[in-house]
Amino acid sequence: MSVNVGDIDRILRALLGLILILAPLLNMPAMWSSAVLAYGSMAVGLVLLATAVLRFCPLYRILGLSTCKK
Repeated sequence: MSVNVGDIDRILRALLGLILILAPLLNMPAMWSSAVLAYGSMAVGLVLLATAVLRFCPLYRILGLSTCKK
């Protein structure tokens, strides 16, 4: 598994992932009062956090992209 997520991409993924996980828990805004949207948001947030920590994005691999400086 090679690294394909750069530093800026990694920071943005981590921040967005944390927001998507915490927003439904804090019910801010009220659109997350739907359980489907809340759990979906948290699942996407977990995926973003995982790709930020591992520095590997499977979708980037499939598309042949990389934001990591060589």
